[in-house]
Amino acid sequence: MTYHTISVLVENKFGVLARVAGMFSGRGYNIRSLNVGPSHDPKISRMTIVVREKENVLNQIIKQLDKLIDVIQVIDFREGDYVDRELVLLQVKVDRQTRAEVIEICQLFRAKIIDVGRTVLTIEVTGDTGKIAKFTSLMESFGILDLTRTGRIALPRLNDAPDESENPASAD
Repeated sequence: MTYHTISVLVENKFGVLARVAGMFSGRGYNIRSLNVGPSHDPKISRMTIVVREKENVLNQIIKQLDKLIDVIQVIDFREGDYVDRELVLLQVKVDRQTRAEVIEICQLFRAKIIDVGRTVLTIEVTGDTGKIAKFTSLMESFGILDLTRTGRIALPRLNDAPDESENPASAD
């Protein structure tokens, strides 16, 4: 079984999150991560759900989500190209000997140090699952004191080739 990402566009109304979460718990499906936020339209929210289920169960989840009230669209990221990211905040123990090494690793990973203490650095890092896993594994050797993750967010890649009718070079 592998992790699958599903994006669900829903009406931005009271109780929608409870209905979606209830569908998962009522059928015994586990949510690996759930991210909910506004979309480009204030009347619509986007839920990004990551699950680890077999193919046939994933198909059931998608069908059942599509039937829920207030669900506008379900996007299955198994098919097609997409981009995803996750945000992690972590606090790492440092001392005089390790501070420079932690800062250097942060620079390599384009991570930001967002708070500095005498013995603790708070770091923000964004990226795909592989980048996040590699960064956190490197930080473990220094001593991770605390960590929080947003969970994955994703959008489909869109074909951004200009439409023939919009291309002034194609006009006669």
